[in-house]
Amino acid sequence: MANGFGSFYVGSSGLKNSQNALNTTANNMANVNTTGYVRQQVRFSDKHYITRNNPTAGTNIQQSGLGVSVSDVAHVRDIFLDKSYRQENGRKGFYSTLYSTTSYVEDIMQEMNGAEFKESISELWQAFQEYGKDPTNSTNQNLIIQKSELFLTRCNTVYSDLQKYQSNINLQIKDQVDRINEIGDKIYALNLEIQKTESGGVETAMTARDARDSLIDELAGYAKIEAEEDSTGYVRIKLEGQQFVQDNKCNHIGLTEEKGTGFYTPYWPHITTQESYMPVFSDVALPSALAERVGCTQTTNIATSLNNDIGSLKALLVSRGSEYGTYDFMSEENYSRVEDNVVMETQAEISYLARNIMMAMNDIFCPNTTYTVLDTANCSVGADGSLPPHELFAREGYDRYTQMEIDGKQFYVYNDETKANNSSWYKLGNVSVNPKLAAQVTLMPSYKQDGSANYGLADQITKAWSAENLYINPKDTSKCNFEGYYDKIISHLGTNGSIYKASSDTMTSTAAAIDNQRNQIMGVSSDEELTNMIKYQSAYNASSRFITVISQMTELIVQLI
Repeated sequence: MANGFGSFYVGSSGLKNSQNALNTTANNMANVNTTGYVRQQVRFSDKHYITRNNPTAGTNIQQSGLGVSVSDVAHVRDIFLDKSYRQENGRKGFYSTLYSTTSYVEDIMQEMNGAEFKESISELWQAFQEYGKDPTNSTNQNLIIQKSELFLTRCNTVYSDLQKYQSNINLQIKDQVDRINEIGDKIYALNLEIQKTESGGVETAMTARDARDSLIDELAGYAKIEAEEDSTGYVRIKLEGQQFVQDNKCNHIGLTEEKGTGFYTPYWPHITTQESYMPVFSDVALPSALAERVGCTQTTNIATSLNNDIGSLKALLVSRGSEYGTYDFMSEENYSRVEDNVVMETQAEISYLARNIMMAMNDIFCPNTTYTVLDTANCSVGADGSLPPHELFAREGYDRYTQMEIDGKQFYVYNDETKANNSSWYKLGNVSVNPKLAAQVTLMPSYKQDGSANYGLADQITKAWSAENLYINPKDTSKCNFEGYYDKIISHLGTNGSIYKASSDTMTSTAAAIDNQRNQIMGVSSDEELTNMIKYQSAYNASSRFITVISQMTELIVQLI
C-alpha cells in the first residue's frame, strides 16, 4: 500500500508541475510581442526521497522518490550582454543627439539651400562694387545702406534662431533630467517590491524585474551608468561615477539656472556644499558665470579613448554650449570653450564674420592712425565736408570718436572696445547701419576733402573684400575671404555632421547587434514555446495515464484482499 500511494505522489507531482509548466509557457506565448518582457523558464528538480533501510557497508540505501517539483522559474538574462548593450546604447544616444543638433543647425544656416544668407553677402559686395564706380551717386549710396541693413538683418536672424535653438535644447536638458530622476525613483521602488516578493525564497518577482531592467536600459541612453545587483535582488546604480540609486533612497540630479541665458547645469545636490560644487558632468564646460562663481575652469574634454562619449544628456549639453557664442571665442586662447559645441561655435563664427566685414568697411570710411585717432589727412568726408566722417556700421549709443583739442589742434580719438562696457563692442545685436547715414545718405564719406569724388575707395573696398586673411578657427591652416568664410562654415558643419552620422550609424548597428544577442537569450520564440507546450502537454497526459493505471491496480488489489 505504501508503494502504491507513493506512486500516487509521483503521478500527482508530475500532473501538477506539468500544469505549472504549461501555465508558464502560455504566459510566454501571450507576451511574445511585449516590449521588455523576459521569457520565463521552468526548472525541475527531484522531490523528497523515502529511505527504506539504514545504509551500512555493502548494502543498498533502497530509496524511493516521491516525484518531481519546480525548483525555480528562471528569469533568463545575460548580465554581460546587458552591460555591453547599455554602454553602446549610451554611445548611440550621444552621437545620435550630436548628429540631430548638427543637422538642425545646418538647416538654419542653409535657409532654403543657402539662398538667403549667402546672397546677402554677395549682394552687399555687389553694392560696394557699384558704389566704387561712382561713390557720389545717391542711388549707389542708398544701395549700400539697403544691402548693409539686409546683411545685418540676416546675420541677426540666423544668430537669433541659433539662440532659440539653444533654448529648445535647454528645455530638452530639463526634461531629460526630470525623466532620469523619475526613473531613479521607479527603480528604487521596484527594488523594494522585488525584495519583498522574493524574501521568502518561493516566488520570483518577474514583472517587477522586467520593468526595472527596461528602466535601466532607458537610463543608460541618457548617461553613463554602472548597475550592480546583490544577492537579495537589490540593484544599486552609479550615474557618471556618483551614487544614484542607493540602499535607502535615490539621489536626484539638481539644476542650476544661469541668469541672462537661463541655461541649466545638472549638479549633485547631496554632495554639493558652499565650499565645493559638484557638477554631474565633470568633463563638460560650465557657463562662465557659474565657473567663475565656483572657481572652476574646466573645458569640454570628451573622447572615445576616455570612455566618456556616452549619453544623450551629455550630448545636449555639449551641443547647446555654456553660453552665447561671440567673435572673441574664435581667438586661440578662447576657442576651446566653443570647440565641438555645435550651436555655440556656429554663433561665434557668424559673429566673427559679421564683425570682420563691419570693421573692414568702417576702417575704409573712417581710417585711424597707429595711435587710434582719426587719420584726418586721408579720410573721406560726406557732402557737407564735416569731420569726423560717419562710419557705416555704428554701435548703439556709442560714438566712434571723441573730439579733443591739444595745443590748439583738433584730434578725434577712437573710442576703442573695452571688456568693461559691452556697448562698446562691434558685435551682432549691438550694431546697426548708422542712422544718420540712413536718414541722409549724402553724409556717407564719398568725397575727398577738396570736394571731389574719392574714386580710390573702390580699390580699398575691393582689396579688403578679396583679402584672404580669415581662418575658420585657430586650427585652420588655409585663409579665405569673406564669402569663402561662409562656405567654410557650411563645410565645417557638413564635415562634423558626416562624422557624427557615421558614429551614430555605427553605434546604432552595434547596439542592435548586441540587443539581438540578448533577445536570443531572453526573448520569446514562438516556435520554441510551442515545442515546450507540446512537451509539457505530453508530460501532463502521461502523468494522468500513470495515475489511472495506479488507481486501477490499487482497486484490483483491494478487491482481491
